[in-house]
Amino acid sequence: MPTHKTQDLFDQRLEKEFGRHAPLADRMRPEKLEDFFGQTEIIGQGKLLRQAIENDEIFSIIFWGPPGSGKTTLARIIAKLTKSHFEQISAVTSGLADLRALVKQALERRKFQNLRTILFVDEIHRWNKAQQDSFLPYVENGTITLIGATTENPSFEVISPLLSRARVFVLERLGVPELSRIVKRALLDKERGLGKEKIKLEAKGIDVLLAGSNGDARTLLNALEIAVKATAKDAKGVKHIKTQTVEEALQHKALMFDKKGEEHYNVISAFIKSMRGSDPDASLYWLNRLVEAGEDPEFIARRMVVFASEDVGLADPNALAVAVNVFQAVKLIGYPECQINLAHGVVYLALTPKNNTAYMGLMNAKQDVKDTLNEPVSLHLRNAVTDLMKDLGYHKGYKYSHDYDKEEGKQEYLPKKLVGRKYFFPKK
Repeated sequence: MPTHKTQDLFDQRLEKEFGRHAPLADRMRPEKLEDFFGQTEIIGQGKLLRQAIENDEIFSIIFWGPPGSGKTTLARIIAKLTKSHFEQISAVTSGLADLRALVKQALERRKFQNLRTILFVDEIHRWNKAQQDSFLPYVENGTITLIGATTENPSFEVISPLLSRARVFVLERLGVPELSRIVKRALLDKERGLGKEKIKLEAKGIDVLLAGSNGDARTLLNALEIAVKATAKDAKGVKHIKTQTVEEALQHKALMFDKKGEEHYNVISAFIKSMRGSDPDASLYWLNRLVEAGEDPEFIARRMVVFASEDVGLADPNALAVAVNVFQAVKLIGYPECQINLAHGVVYLALTPKNNTAYMGLMNAKQDVKDTLNEPVSLHLRNAVTDLMKDLGYHKGYKYSHDYDKEEGKQEYLPKKLVGRKYFFPKK
């Protein structure tokens, strides 16, 4: 019967073997902040999260961002740099029993080793209210430091008490510069990457790889690894990766975007402007360009919801309802069938009349709001809910609009300093 030491030796050997054959994306996962590309608004020098990490004073966090933006990697780096025990679970496969066991272990760890436990919950939005409620007390008393990751808006998917005890950080899709650095590191790293092989990628193939990954580092590295494995060596031992191989590795033909990613935003701009200009044909063309290039359908639908209020506005109040319904349909149906829902909404928004006066009114009022944030509300507009308030003149002189005709019911609603200001100008 093997001894405990023998078992440890076999476990270490097995772990090393698994590590050697792990997917490239897993092998290349950064282990320190210096190797973590992107998200400088969150972990750049002098930023709040970076200072907390460097001071070893980490707090509960919710990372909200698209797939492949670095949520899991950043959680692992934080755990390592703050000398914390790291536990990772998925909300898809784990339940209350798993959580209770982890909490018990965390309590013992804190009691006997004075060691903090960071619990990383992937896809935390998949846990229902009762499940999220169950570990709230342990976040409150510091038994665990929570790092949750979600691709969904935490305002809607994470319970308010938990959200109030955590700091939400929004991660953005990685840009072309960050993706380029990730590819370069993977190709040069001889220990964990592909540096031991002689690899040459066509220039166009690199562009396709960067564009087709859609800001997702995992997709980028997976496609690169598949393309390398699918390419035979020439007589000199070099693997020449063709553009077609990259496209097949990405599972779709990626449309061309320039290396700086500018063309990506140019296409989005053309899409919006075509709808604004009431051209359904151009709108459908640019919609297809976005979809075929791998853009997230939900992102497109969100832009349509914004467009319905910003550009259509009062000309057709039903446009917002149509856009919101399209967004819900996209979430419900998913790709590729949701393209039909997108096309329905795009044609409607392109053909309907346009009126941006509500949006312009909002913009016109913004500066005054910034300049008068502490301007007091006039007494007649305040509710008098106590006798003291009545004595102070709250609500005095207010005219209940339903009791007067338009002319008799006139009164001032703006703060005194802004009397007479006009922000909304109806379209003639």
